Amino acid sequence: MFTPMDAVLLSIGNELTLGETVDTNSAWLAQRLAEIGIGVLRHVTVADEIDPIRRQIEMAAADAEVVLITGGLGPTADDLTRNALAAAMGVELVLRPEWVERIRVFFTGRGRDMPEANAVQAVFPVGSDPIENTCGTAPGIRALIRRSIVFALPGVPREMREMFERSVRPELASAAGGAVLVATVLNCFGAGESDIGEKIADLMARGRNPTVGTTAKQGIIGVRIHSRGRSADEARELLERTEVEIRRRLRWMIYGRDSETLAEVVGRLLAAGGKTVATAESCTGGLIAQKLTDVSGSSQYFLEGVVTYSNAAKTRMLGVPANLLAEHGAVSEPVARAMAEGCRKASAADYAISATGIAGPKGGSTDKPVGLVYLGLADAAGCEVTRHLIGRFLDRTDIRERAASIALNRLRLRLLGEPGEPSR
Repeated sequence: MFTPMDAVLLSIGNELTLGETVDTNSAWLAQRLAEIGIGVLRHVTVADEIDPIRRQIEMAAADAEVVLITGGLGPTADDLTRNALAAAMGVELVLRPEWVERIRVFFTGRGRDMPEANAVQAVFPVGSDPIENTCGTAPGIRALIRRSIVFALPGVPREMREMFERSVRPELASAAGGAVLVATVLNCFGAGESDIGEKIADLMARGRNPTVGTTAKQGIIGVRIHSRGRSADEARELLERTEVEIRRRLRWMIYGRDSETLAEVVGRLLAAGGKTVATAESCTGGLIAQKLTDVSGSSQYFLEGVVTYSNAAKTRMLGVPANLLAEHGAVSEPVARAMAEGCRKASAADYAISATGIAGPKGGSTDKPVGLVYLGLADAAGCEVTRHLIGRFLDRTDIRERAASIALNRLRLRLLGEPGEPSR
């Protein structure tokens, strides 16, 4: 029977807990562990204090087969990982003279005398094994605590990565028995995280393989699938089965996978159908056009974009009647419609997108609050305008980003022949 291995990652340092330095080590290690079929239960950041580090080591060793610690192996008084590890193991620290000489050779090879403070880096918990550091002075430490293999590695990313690849990864790959963890993310738009979660709740059950979870960012819901198997083929087969079922349930909500963007997907659909698009933007300031033209080859389907921020520009460049603007205001359904229709007529594109709204933080009112956006989508059959209350608690950047994504998603659904994005 396939028994998966799990890991806990501990990152040590006041500079991390205070937010002065971003922990990139944990993300890198989690990715490397996934490649050999080891999942990560949690990432923990701990200050330079012996007791908190000890407690976290003990808890990690109780929960996982692998504990990876980065940081706290330097020569200064705040480098306490070796002390905390010895305390968690219930053993003393001992100086290994041969490792003092190794560190000394590292310095002399660079034409320097070894500071005596560096001798502390040759102190190890009794029963542990040093791990050679070919890039720096701090050896790593390998130890056993109950059922767990514990590796303490330097916090310097270059040193940590070299040590992991050379000395840690081979052992863990062997212990994992050739297991593989594969992952994908299905990107969804047009439904909330709770709505999506309800549709796939049973697939998100704890203890299931593959595991399924959701994340939300800028209105995009990522459905994450992680599958573990005894081989790459087995892991992929399990993942594909779950992916097929999720796609069956979510259908049009899924626009792409992994790093695919809405603009890329829309571009492919336009190119496949031999269709073209143009944009007329006010509150989004050209963001929709930017997203479309960020895609290589977009000249095949993107014709032009105009940013008509002022009322005069809307009239002069898109033919929006001045009386329409005076009667309804720039942020209105009639103006969004006239912008899209005028853009399509001027560009001769198959589709035209318009956006007008209040991105804030100023300019809102009771009738037209910050976050109100009207989006028009015109084609040969006519023009449909939708009203969106994106949210006054979002900042200007977020409102514009969300509006651009909604606009692109509406075009995607139109190209697929699916129901349009609902007004709200």
